[in-house]
Amino acid sequence: MIHLVVLCCAVILLVLILLCLYRVISGPSVLDRILGGNVIGTHATVILLLIGILYNNLAMFVDIALAYALLNFIATIGSTKYLLRSKRVFLDSRDDKN
Repeated sequence: MIHLVVLCCAVILLVLILLCLYRVISGPSVLDRILGGNVIGTHATVILLLIGILYNNLAMFVDIALAYALLNFIATIGSTKYLLRSKRVFLDSRDDKN
């Protein structure tokens, strides 16, 4: 029974990842695309934990999920800081308001 619940949760998360992928592809600004990528990484981390529950080896998958979440966080912060310093983001957002 628990395997069915875990599989249903994983399928729902995959559908949510597809919706976020649409946001990454067609986001109105660069920051929206970065945020969509971060949400995809967060959902992937939860899916890794669900896989750990399915294989009855949660300890190993928690380590992998933590490493992946840390890489996702660092990549999001780094790309946001780079884009804010280059001021390309502000130019895109000002064009939308006019």
